[in-house]
Amino acid sequence: MDGGGDGETHHGPAVVQAGEFKGWRGWSDDAYESLTGPFYFKEEADGSVRCAFRAEKKHMNGGGAMHGGCMMTFADFCLFAISHPLRHAQGEHTPMFTISLNGEFVGPAFEGDLIEGKGEVVRAGGSLMFIRGLIETGGKPMMTFSGVIKKVKRRG
Repeated sequence: MDGGGDGETHHGPAVVQAGEFKGWRGWSDDAYESLTGPFYFKEEADGSVRCAFRAEKKHMNGGGAMHGGCMMTFADFCLFAISHPLRHAQGEHTPMFTISLNGEFVGPAFEGDLIEGKGEVVRAGGSLMFIRGLIETGGKPMMTFSGVIKKVKRRG
């Protein structure tokens, strides 16, 4: 589960208070993303969302380039960040989870690179949201991705 909340365990994205990403936001209550990232996002003036993180040694594979698993984890983060303004505007606070994530690796990144993600909500209706995006560094594409996130239904 990612990027959602039930009011008890999730308090929304937190604003970063210091450092390179001061003023950006991220889900500090997501232990896995905090460990693997940290990843950040911000809303741009045009309403789009930009996601980013700085590539560290822990993100690299044995060949010295960014690990594909790291790119996929960041793409998953981007799904929720890109959809956040729409969900927030709709007053949507239901937890959501990823049901599909596809990615095509098209270029590398290395330690020290600024990794950025952007994208769009293609369709939102009912319990599903369809999102697609691009991850790049230095203006060069690294990965294209698409995914579907779903609202958690309450049992009871």
